[in-house]
Amino acid sequence: MSLILFGVTLVSGSFASLKKKALLPGETTHGHYQIEMQCNACHSEGGGVSQEACMECHKEELDRVDDSHPVVKFKDPRNADRLKALDARQCITCHKEHQPRATHSMGLTLPEDYCFQCHQSIGEERPTHVNLSYKSCATAGCHNFHDNTALYESFLQDHLGEPDMKNPATVPLRKTSNHLEGLLSVLEADVPNQVSVSRELLHSWGQSAHAKTDVNCTQCHSPSSQQGSVSWDNFVSHETCGNCHARQLKGFLESRHGMRLKADFPSMTPEEARLPMKPEAGHLKLSCVSCHDAHRFRTNSAALEACLKCHDDEHSLAYMDSPHYTTWLNEQRGVSPAGTGVSCATCHLPRVHQTEFGEEILVVDHNQNNYLRPNEKMVRSSCIHCHGLQFSLNALADKDLVQKNFRGTPKVHVKSFEMIEEELMRTRASAK
Repeated sequence: MSLILFGVTLVSGSFASLKKKALLPGETTHGHYQIEMQCNACHSEGGGVSQEACMECHKEELDRVDDSHPVVKFKDPRNADRLKALDARQCITCHKEHQPRATHSMGLTLPEDYCFQCHQSIGEERPTHVNLSYKSCATAGCHNFHDNTALYESFLQDHLGEPDMKNPATVPLRKTSNHLEGLLSVLEADVPNQVSVSRELLHSWGQSAHAKTDVNCTQCHSPSSQQGSVSWDNFVSHETCGNCHARQLKGFLESRHGMRLKADFPSMTPEEARLPMKPEAGHLKLSCVSCHDAHRFRTNSAALEACLKCHDDEHSLAYMDSPHYTTWLNEQRGVSPAGTGVSCATCHLPRVHQTEFGEEILVVDHNQNNYLRPNEKMVRSSCIHCHGLQFSLNALADKDLVQKNFRGTPKVHVKSFEMIEEELMRTRASAK
Protein backbone atom coordinates (compact mmCIF):
# COMPACT_ATOMS: atom_id res chain seq x y z
CA MET A 1 0.00 0.00 0.00
CA SER A 2 1.25 3.51 -0.78
CA LEU A 3 0.12 7.08 -0.19
CA ILE A 4 0.70 10.06 -2.48
CA LEU A 5 1.32 13.29 -0.59
CA PHE A 6 2.45 16.51 -2.28
CA GLY A 7 3.46 14.48 -5.30
CA VAL A 8 5.68 12.19 -3.26
CA THR A 9 4.84 8.51 -3.09
CA LEU A 10 5.19 7.16 0.42
CA VAL A 11 5.59 3.45 0.85
CA SER A 12 3.59 1.88 3.68
CA GLY A 13 5.31 2.58 6.98
CA SER A 14 7.48 5.38 5.64
CA PHE A 15 4.93 8.06 6.56
CA ALA A 16 5.96 7.68 10.21
CA SER A 17 9.51 8.65 9.31
CA LEU A 18 8.47 11.75 7.36
CA LYS A 19 9.40 14.91 9.24
CA LYS A 20 6.17 16.26 10.64
CA LYS A 21 7.57 19.77 10.53
CA ALA A 22 6.97 19.89 6.78
CA LEU A 23 3.28 19.25 7.46
CA LEU A 24 2.76 22.02 10.01
CA PRO A 25 0.18 24.55 8.79
CA GLY A 26 2.33 27.41 10.11
CA GLU A 27 5.08 28.30 12.57
CA THR A 28 4.46 27.38 16.20
CA THR A 29 4.79 30.01 18.95
CA HIS A 30 7.90 30.32 21.11
CA GLY A 31 6.08 28.71 24.02
CA HIS A 32 5.15 25.52 22.18
CA TYR A 33 7.62 24.98 19.36
CA GLN A 34 9.71 22.54 21.39
CA ILE A 35 6.81 20.07 21.50
CA GLU A 36 5.28 20.83 18.10
CA MET A 37 6.14 17.33 16.89
CA GLN A 38 4.09 15.84 19.71
CA CYS A 39 0.81 16.75 18.02
CA ASN A 40 -1.35 14.76 20.41
CA ALA A 41 -0.06 16.83 23.34
CA CYS A 42 -2.57 19.48 22.24
CA HIS A 43 -4.71 17.96 19.49
CA SER A 44 -7.41 15.35 19.95
CA GLU A 45 -8.01 12.59 17.43
CA GLY A 46 -10.49 14.80 15.62
CA GLY A 47 -7.83 17.44 15.13
CA GLY A 48 -9.19 20.06 17.51
CA VAL A 49 -7.47 21.44 20.60
CA SER A 50 -9.30 20.63 23.80
CA GLN A 51 -9.45 22.92 26.82
CA GLU A 52 -8.27 19.98 28.93
CA ALA A 53 -5.03 19.85 26.92
CA CYS A 54 -4.32 23.49 27.74
CA MET A 55 -5.11 22.98 31.42
CA GLU A 56 -2.81 19.96 31.58
CA CYS A 57 0.12 22.38 31.50
CA HIS A 58 -1.29 25.74 32.56
CA LYS A 59 -4.01 25.19 35.19
CA GLU A 60 -1.69 25.15 38.18
CA GLU A 61 -0.05 28.39 37.07
CA LEU A 62 -3.38 30.14 36.53
CA ASP A 63 -4.65 28.98 39.91
CA ARG A 64 -1.48 30.14 41.61
CA VAL A 65 -1.62 33.68 40.24
CA ASP A 66 -5.30 34.15 41.11
CA ASP A 67 -6.30 34.50 37.47
CA SER A 68 -7.89 37.89 36.83
CA HIS A 69 -10.32 36.42 34.30
CA PRO A 70 -11.10 32.88 35.52
CA VAL A 71 -13.43 30.73 33.45
CA VAL A 72 -16.02 30.79 36.24
CA LYS A 73 -16.47 34.53 35.67
CA PHE A 74 -17.61 33.89 32.13
CA LYS A 75 -19.95 31.10 33.20
CA ASP A 76 -21.89 33.63 35.25
CA PRO A 77 -25.24 34.20 33.41
CA ARG A 78 -24.86 37.94 34.01
CA ASN A 79 -21.86 37.93 31.67
CA ALA A 80 -23.53 35.92 28.92
CA ASP A 81 -23.65 38.92 26.58
CA ARG A 82 -19.89 39.34 26.88
CA LEU A 83 -19.27 35.85 25.55
CA LYS A 84 -20.53 37.04 22.20
CA ALA A 85 -17.58 39.41 21.99
CA LEU A 86 -15.01 37.18 23.68
CA ASP A 87 -15.60 33.57 24.68
CA ALA A 88 -12.88 33.43 27.32
CA ARG A 89 -14.01 30.00 28.49
CA GLN A 90 -11.70 28.51 25.88
CA CYS A 91 -7.96 29.25 25.73
CA ILE A 92 -7.94 28.97 21.94
CA THR A 93 -10.27 31.95 21.66
CA CYS A 94 -7.24 34.14 22.34
CA HIS A 95 -4.31 31.77 21.78
CA LYS A 96 -4.13 29.97 18.44
CA GLU A 97 -1.12 28.15 17.07
CA HIS A 98 0.35 28.03 13.53
CA GLN A 99 -0.74 31.59 12.70
CA PRO A 100 2.55 33.54 12.88
CA ARG A 101 1.29 36.62 11.01
CA ALA A 102 -1.51 37.09 13.54
CA THR A 103 0.41 36.16 16.68
CA HIS A 104 1.56 38.82 19.15
CA SER A 105 3.61 38.35 22.31
CA MET A 106 2.85 35.36 24.54
CA GLY A 107 0.95 33.62 21.74
CA LEU A 108 -1.91 36.10 21.67
CA THR A 109 -3.85 36.03 18.39
CA LEU A 110 -6.65 38.48 19.21
CA PRO A 111 -6.73 42.08 17.94
CA GLU A 112 -5.30 44.61 20.37
CA ASP A 113 -8.76 46.01 21.16
CA TYR A 114 -10.03 42.88 22.90
CA CYS A 115 -10.06 44.58 26.32
CA PHE A 116 -12.29 47.31 24.91
CA GLN A 117 -14.96 44.77 23.97
CA CYS A 118 -15.94 44.31 27.62
CA HIS A 119 -14.63 47.53 29.19
CA GLN A 120 -16.04 50.21 26.91
CA SER A 121 -17.38 52.25 29.84
CA ILE A 122 -14.17 52.23 31.87
CA GLY A 123 -13.71 55.98 31.30
CA GLU A 124 -17.05 56.64 33.00
CA GLU A 125 -16.13 54.45 35.96
CA ARG A 126 -12.57 55.74 36.35
CA PRO A 127 -11.72 59.32 35.42
CA THR A 128 -8.03 58.39 35.24
CA HIS A 129 -8.82 56.21 32.22
CA VAL A 130 -10.55 58.85 30.11
CA ASN A 131 -9.09 59.17 26.60
CA LEU A 132 -6.61 56.30 27.10
CA SER A 133 -5.82 54.34 23.97
CA TYR A 134 -7.39 50.90 23.79
CA LYS A 135 -3.89 49.63 22.98
CA SER A 136 -2.54 50.77 26.34
CA CYS A 137 -4.42 48.29 28.54
CA ALA A 138 -1.90 45.46 28.52
CA THR A 139 1.32 47.47 28.70
CA ALA A 140 3.69 46.86 31.63
CA GLY A 141 2.40 48.55 34.75
CA CYS A 142 -1.26 48.45 33.74
CA HIS A 143 -3.18 45.22 33.15
CA ASN A 144 -2.69 41.66 32.01
CA PHE A 145 -5.57 39.38 31.17
CA HIS A 146 -4.48 36.61 33.54
CA ASP A 147 -1.75 37.58 35.99
CA ASN A 148 -1.83 40.95 37.73
CA THR A 149 -0.11 39.95 40.96
CA ALA A 150 2.49 42.71 40.55
CA LEU A 151 -0.11 45.30 39.52
CA TYR A 152 -2.91 45.08 42.07
CA GLU A 153 -4.04 48.51 43.26
CA SER A 154 -3.44 47.58 46.90
CA PHE A 155 0.07 46.40 46.02
CA LEU A 156 0.83 49.64 44.17
CA GLN A 157 -0.52 51.67 47.11
CA ASP A 158 1.72 49.79 49.54
CA HIS A 159 4.79 50.73 47.52
CA LEU A 160 4.08 54.38 46.74
CA GLY A 161 7.07 56.70 47.11
CA GLU A 162 9.77 54.03 47.32
CA PRO A 163 13.32 55.03 46.31
CA ASP A 164 14.83 53.63 43.13
CA MET A 165 17.36 51.67 45.18
CA LYS A 166 16.58 50.29 48.61
CA ASN A 167 18.99 50.22 51.51
CA PRO A 168 19.87 47.52 52.24
CA ALA A 169 19.45 45.93 48.80
CA THR A 170 19.55 42.18 49.42
CA VAL A 171 17.81 39.06 48.15
CA PRO A 172 16.62 36.27 50.48
CA LEU A 173 19.28 33.73 51.36
CA ARG A 174 18.71 30.05 50.80
CA LYS A 175 18.12 28.01 53.93
CA THR A 176 20.64 25.19 54.00
CA SER A 177 20.69 22.17 56.23
CA ASN A 178 22.48 22.48 59.55
CA HIS A 179 23.59 18.86 59.66
CA LEU A 180 25.99 18.73 56.70
CA GLU A 181 28.92 17.43 58.72
CA GLY A 182 30.52 14.99 56.29
CA LEU A 183 28.91 11.62 56.95
CA LEU A 184 30.84 9.87 54.17
CA SER A 185 34.51 10.12 53.35
CA VAL A 186 36.20 9.47 50.01
CA LEU A 187 37.38 6.11 51.34
CA GLU A 188 33.76 5.05 51.80
CA ALA A 189 32.75 5.62 48.16
CA ASP A 190 31.02 2.41 47.00
CA VAL A 191 32.20 2.47 43.39
CA PRO A 192 32.30 -1.13 42.03
CA ASN A 193 35.79 -2.54 41.45
CA GLN A 194 35.27 -2.78 37.71
CA VAL A 195 34.50 0.94 37.41
CA SER A 196 37.42 3.30 37.03
CA VAL A 197 37.10 6.78 38.55
CA SER A 198 39.63 9.55 38.96
CA ARG A 199 40.93 10.83 42.27
CA GLU A 200 39.67 14.31 41.32
CA LEU A 201 36.13 13.04 40.79
CA LEU A 202 36.12 11.24 44.13
CA HIS A 203 37.41 14.36 45.85
CA SER A 204 34.60 16.43 44.29
CA TRP A 205 32.00 13.96 45.53
CA GLY A 206 33.62 13.89 48.98
CA GLN A 207 33.17 17.67 49.25
CA SER A 208 29.58 17.62 48.01
CA ALA A 209 26.28 17.80 49.87
CA HIS A 210 25.65 14.24 48.68
CA ALA A 211 28.55 12.82 50.66
CA LYS A 212 27.62 14.98 53.61
CA THR A 213 24.08 13.61 53.63
CA ASP A 214 25.04 9.93 53.26
CA VAL A 215 24.28 9.68 49.51
CA ASN A 216 26.80 7.25 48.06
CA CYS A 217 27.78 6.63 44.44
CA THR A 218 25.53 3.66 43.72
CA GLN A 219 22.42 5.51 44.88
CA CYS A 220 22.70 7.67 41.75
CA HIS A 221 24.61 5.46 39.34
CA SER A 222 22.93 2.16 40.24
CA PRO A 223 19.40 3.12 41.36
CA SER A 224 17.80 -0.05 39.97
CA SER A 225 20.38 -2.54 41.18
CA GLN A 226 19.12 -5.68 42.89
CA GLN A 227 20.65 -7.13 46.03
CA GLY A 228 23.77 -9.08 45.16
CA SER A 229 24.25 -7.43 41.75
CA VAL A 230 25.29 -3.94 40.77
CA SER A 231 24.53 -2.35 37.41
CA TRP A 232 26.45 0.85 36.76
CA ASP A 233 25.48 3.76 34.52
CA ASN A 234 27.77 6.75 34.10
CA PHE A 235 24.78 8.81 32.98
CA VAL A 236 22.38 9.80 35.75
CA SER A 237 18.86 10.50 34.49
CA HIS A 238 16.64 13.34 35.63
CA GLU A 239 14.23 10.75 37.04
CA THR A 240 16.99 9.54 39.37
CA CYS A 241 17.64 13.10 40.54
CA GLY A 242 13.91 13.44 41.13
CA ASN A 243 13.95 10.62 43.67
CA CYS A 244 15.37 13.14 46.15
CA HIS A 245 14.73 16.45 44.39
CA ALA A 246 11.11 16.06 43.30
CA ARG A 247 10.23 19.75 43.71
CA GLN A 248 13.22 20.90 41.69
CA LEU A 249 12.55 18.31 38.98
CA LYS A 250 8.93 19.38 38.70
CA GLY A 251 9.98 22.98 38.08
CA PHE A 252 12.62 21.92 35.57
CA LEU A 253 10.17 19.81 33.57
CA GLU A 254 7.72 22.70 33.44
CA SER A 255 10.39 25.08 32.19
CA ARG A 256 11.65 25.65 28.67
CA HIS A 257 14.75 23.72 29.62
CA GLY A 258 12.88 20.52 30.46
CA MET A 259 9.50 20.68 28.74
CA ARG A 260 10.59 18.30 25.98
CA LEU A 261 11.41 15.64 28.54
CA LYS A 262 7.98 16.08 30.10
CA ALA A 263 6.45 15.46 26.66
CA ASP A 264 8.51 12.24 26.29
CA PHE A 265 10.85 13.81 23.75
CA PRO A 266 14.65 13.68 23.75
CA SER A 267 16.36 16.42 25.75
CA MET A 268 16.38 19.94 24.38
CA THR A 269 19.70 21.07 22.88
CA PRO A 270 20.79 24.72 22.62
CA GLU A 271 21.05 24.49 18.82
CA GLU A 272 17.28 23.89 18.74
CA ALA A 273 16.52 27.10 20.64
CA ARG A 274 15.11 30.19 18.97
CA LEU A 275 17.20 32.50 21.12
CA PRO A 276 20.84 32.89 19.98
CA MET A 277 23.03 30.26 21.59
CA LYS A 278 26.78 29.69 21.54
CA PRO A 279 27.68 27.34 18.65
CA GLU A 280 30.08 25.30 20.78
CA ALA A 281 27.23 24.48 23.19
CA GLY A 282 24.77 23.51 20.48
CA HIS A 283 25.06 19.76 20.95
CA LEU A 284 24.61 19.73 24.74
CA LYS A 285 21.57 17.87 26.04
CA LEU A 286 19.75 19.76 28.77
CA SER A 287 19.32 17.87 32.01
CA CYS A 288 19.93 18.48 35.69
CA VAL A 289 23.71 18.12 35.32
CA SER A 290 23.80 20.61 32.44
CA CYS A 291 23.74 23.36 35.04
CA HIS A 292 24.77 21.51 38.19
CA ASP A 293 28.21 19.95 38.16
CA ALA A 294 27.73 16.18 38.19
CA HIS A 295 29.50 15.76 41.54
CA ARG A 296 30.33 19.08 43.17
CA PHE A 297 26.95 20.82 42.61
CA ARG A 298 28.34 24.33 42.98
CA THR A 299 25.30 26.58 43.14
CA ASN A 300 27.34 29.70 42.38
CA SER A 301 28.44 28.18 39.09
CA ALA A 302 24.90 27.07 38.26
CA ALA A 303 23.63 30.58 38.94
CA LEU A 304 25.82 32.24 36.32
CA GLU A 305 28.46 30.25 34.44
CA ALA A 306 26.01 27.53 33.43
CA CYS A 307 23.72 30.14 31.85
CA LEU A 308 26.40 31.99 29.92
CA LYS A 309 27.86 28.71 28.71
CA CYS A 310 24.90 28.47 26.32
CA HIS A 311 23.05 31.78 26.04
CA ASP A 312 24.40 34.16 23.39
CA ASP A 313 21.60 36.72 23.08
CA GLU A 314 22.08 40.46 23.60
CA HIS A 315 20.53 40.49 27.08
CA SER A 316 22.78 37.67 28.33
CA LEU A 317 25.96 39.06 26.75
CA ALA A 318 25.30 42.49 28.29
CA TYR A 319 25.25 41.02 31.80
CA MET A 320 29.03 41.15 32.21
CA ASP A 321 28.93 44.93 31.76
CA SER A 322 25.93 45.48 34.01
CA PRO A 323 25.71 46.81 37.58
CA HIS A 324 24.21 43.44 38.54
CA TYR A 325 27.45 41.66 37.61
CA THR A 326 29.43 44.10 39.73
CA THR A 327 27.30 43.23 42.76
CA TRP A 328 27.82 39.52 42.05
CA LEU A 329 31.61 39.90 41.84
CA ASN A 330 31.71 41.90 45.05
CA GLU A 331 29.74 39.26 46.92
CA GLN A 332 31.86 36.39 45.58
CA ARG A 333 35.06 38.22 46.57
CA GLY A 334 33.74 38.88 50.06
CA VAL A 335 33.72 42.65 49.53
CA SER A 336 29.93 42.79 49.99
CA PRO A 337 27.75 40.70 52.32
CA ALA A 338 25.84 37.59 51.25
CA GLY A 339 22.61 38.31 49.41
CA THR A 340 23.78 41.49 47.72
CA GLY A 341 24.95 39.85 44.47
CA VAL A 342 22.67 39.49 41.45
CA SER A 343 23.30 36.60 39.05
CA CYS A 344 21.20 35.26 36.17
CA ALA A 345 19.43 32.90 38.57
CA THR A 346 18.65 35.67 41.06
CA CYS A 347 16.04 37.01 38.67
CA HIS A 348 15.14 34.05 36.47
CA LEU A 349 15.28 31.25 39.06
CA PRO A 350 14.51 33.16 42.25
CA ARG A 351 14.15 31.89 45.78
CA VAL A 352 10.53 31.62 46.74
CA HIS A 353 8.70 30.87 49.98
CA GLN A 354 7.01 27.50 50.31
CA THR A 355 5.54 25.60 53.20
CA GLU A 356 6.77 22.09 53.87
CA PHE A 357 5.65 20.01 56.85
CA GLY A 358 4.25 23.14 58.46
CA GLU A 359 7.54 25.03 58.15
CA GLU A 360 8.16 27.93 55.78
CA ILE A 361 11.27 27.36 53.68
CA LEU A 362 13.07 29.19 50.88
CA VAL A 363 13.60 27.17 47.72
CA VAL A 364 14.82 27.89 44.21
CA ASP A 365 12.07 27.85 41.59
CA HIS A 366 13.53 25.98 38.60
CA ASN A 367 10.77 27.03 36.20
CA GLN A 368 11.93 30.30 34.66
CA ASN A 369 8.65 30.54 32.72
CA ASN A 370 7.03 31.66 35.98
CA TYR A 371 8.88 34.98 35.73
CA LEU A 372 8.77 35.68 32.00
CA ARG A 373 5.06 35.43 31.14
CA PRO A 374 4.78 38.45 31.50
CA ASN A 375 8.06 39.84 32.80
CA GLU A 376 6.30 41.85 35.54
CA LYS A 377 6.11 38.55 37.41
CA MET A 378 9.75 39.20 38.27
CA VAL A 379 8.73 42.19 40.37
CA ARG A 380 7.52 40.34 43.47
CA SER A 381 10.06 37.53 43.38
CA SER A 382 13.18 39.55 42.55
CA CYS A 383 13.10 43.25 41.71
CA ILE A 384 11.54 44.75 44.84
CA HIS A 385 14.11 43.17 47.14
CA CYS A 386 16.52 45.81 45.86
CA HIS A 387 14.48 48.38 43.91
CA GLY A 388 11.35 50.43 44.42
CA LEU A 389 8.25 49.21 42.61
CA GLN A 390 7.96 52.29 40.35
CA PHE A 391 11.57 51.89 39.21
CA SER A 392 11.09 48.16 38.67
CA LEU A 393 8.01 48.55 36.49
CA ASN A 394 9.66 51.32 34.49
CA ALA A 395 12.74 49.19 33.90
CA LEU A 396 10.78 46.12 32.81
CA ALA A 397 8.69 48.23 30.45
CA ASP A 398 11.81 49.64 28.77
CA LYS A 399 12.63 47.05 26.12
CA ASP A 400 15.93 48.69 25.22
CA LEU A 401 17.05 48.71 28.85
CA VAL A 402 16.12 45.04 29.22
CA GLN A 403 18.30 44.22 26.20
CA LYS A 404 21.17 46.11 27.83
CA ASN A 405 20.66 44.02 30.97
CA PHE A 406 19.61 47.13 32.92
CA ARG A 407 22.79 49.07 32.29
CA GLY A 408 21.46 52.60 32.69
CA THR A 409 18.17 54.08 33.87
CA PRO A 410 14.65 53.54 32.46
CA LYS A 411 13.52 55.84 29.65
CA VAL A 412 9.94 54.57 30.01
CA HIS A 413 7.63 55.88 32.71
CA VAL A 414 4.65 53.80 33.82
CA LYS A 415 1.82 56.07 34.94
CA SER A 416 0.01 53.60 37.19
CA PHE A 417 1.28 55.27 40.35
CA GLU A 418 0.03 58.69 39.31
CA MET A 419 -3.36 57.11 38.64
CA ILE A 420 -3.34 55.45 42.06
CA GLU A 421 -2.49 58.75 43.78
CA GLU A 422 -5.21 60.55 41.84
CA GLU A 423 -7.76 57.90 42.82
CA LEU A 424 -6.70 58.13 46.48
CA MET A 425 -7.04 61.91 46.47
CA ARG A 426 -10.48 61.65 44.87
CA THR A 427 -11.60 59.05 47.43
CA ARG A 428 -10.37 61.17 50.37
CA ALA A 429 -12.06 64.26 48.95
CA SER A 430 -15.39 62.49 48.55
CA ALA A 431 -15.17 61.13 52.09
CA LYS A 432 -15.01 64.64 53.61
